[in-house]
Amino acid sequence: MSEKTGHRILDLDRARAAGQALGLEIDISSQVRPYDTCRWRPDDQHHPTLHLDDVSAIPFLVDVAGVEEYQHRGRLRADDQDVYVTVTQAAGGYEAYCQERLRMGAPHHLVAEPVGPPIAVARACTAGRTHDRLVEIAREAHGMMIHPYMGIEDVWELAAMLSVDSRSPVHVLAPPPPVNWIANDKALFDELVARVLGRDALVETRISRDAGGIESDLRALAKRHDRVGLKRTRCASAMGNAVFTSEDVQSERDAESAVQEFLRRTEWPEGEEVLAVAWLQTDLSPSTQLWIPPLGRGEPQLDGIYEQILKGPEKVFIGSRPSTLPDAVNQELGTCALMVGAALQQLGYVGRCSFDHLVTGNVHGEFEVVFTECNGRWGGTSTPMSLLDRLLHGPRPRYRAQDVVYRELIGAKLPDLLELAGDSMFRTDTGEGRFIFYNVGPLDGHGKFDVISIGADQEDAERGVLEILPKRLGL
Repeated sequence: MSEKTGHRILDLDRARAAGQALGLEIDISSQVRPYDTCRWRPDDQHHPTLHLDDVSAIPFLVDVAGVEEYQHRGRLRADDQDVYVTVTQAAGGYEAYCQERLRMGAPHHLVAEPVGPPIAVARACTAGRTHDRLVEIAREAHGMMIHPYMGIEDVWELAAMLSVDSRSPVHVLAPPPPVNWIANDKALFDELVARVLGRDALVETRISRDAGGIESDLRALAKRHDRVGLKRTRCASAMGNAVFTSEDVQSERDAESAVQEFLRRTEWPEGEEVLAVAWLQTDLSPSTQLWIPPLGRGEPQLDGIYEQILKGPEKVFIGSRPSTLPDAVNQELGTCALMVGAALQQLGYVGRCSFDHLVTGNVHGEFEVVFTECNGRWGGTSTPMSLLDRLLHGPRPRYRAQDVVYRELIGAKLPDLLELAGDSMFRTDTGEGRFIFYNVGPLDGHGKFDVISIGADQEDAERGVLEILPKRLGL
């Protein structure tokens, strides 16, 4: 199937062939075979779904304020008869808010004893009363589906354990780990994009496994670009990035110092690949949101194109809004995303997936779109997007979603915020109101929570976060 859209031609057959060729080279079929018993298929009998937001496989998220509370984002996908597990308690008033204002059903919430770090939710499900209760639920329902944040090894091991202990089928709605890491490892993902779309669909990148090679890569790129960066391959939200001006790293001594400090800060295990990249001068970093069904069960679906709201020179993600870019840019973004999504599907990818891009040039004339990374998981853009789809009937409105931090709110409780916000809070039963609060666990300790601001237009949605909400909260 081919179709002309934007700069590139949408050619899913070519994309699938590229994915298949890579799969044959790395023998992906034998790598995923151990997971076949627990792989989810759409014709599987319906069973209760266990939602787990386990972020433990992503390095350095422990540095994100309140990240141990992010596991409660799993509640946003859960409905009646479903289960979601956390290691931390829900914020006071949060479940009542989800049920009464947002009308999101009444799932079972199990609070597990930690087994290791508090963000390792899947591991916590393998022991104690939580494990026993999950086994009981799976046995009574003659099966269970696990819908995780990310298809990490711990999740698949949990599925296998629950299946054996309950003597019932337990399936995972996520890619098996070997495919999960093709998506989430920046070096592997770059290789896939290059095979599907060519090297010009990527920022200029060099990859090395030793400090000397990384230094040489950085200096070589600094001769060609004003700014350059280093990236660890499996980090998220810019936590494994460093950015330098070309003058900072042109000399051998300066490059060595910069690289050594980066490797020390990111606790680099010797021999792991590190990317040196051109850090392009643009404020346009859109993301494309996909849903990828199992191979043979439909094409990848483009669910939305978003502008990311980024902070600081490292471009740390804090939020998103629906794209206001010209149609030609959105068409190019969508074409590129669907082709890479089709290649991932050919390799065995299933579930939520998004791509981060950069747009350079003149968006109203000549422009270029490149990939920077893949988020093979749920995340900060897909979560509010899907929440709105769940709460609203009809097309999505214009909105802005982001985390907000107010030191004045440290120690505040959710019911207090709801009272202050008053009739500006959205209600599912009436469809009225503009604000939806979620990820409220970090509020008490950090004055931090996430908010969706719905607007009559994009300007109104922006004004909601930047002006109306602080005023409502007395800040």
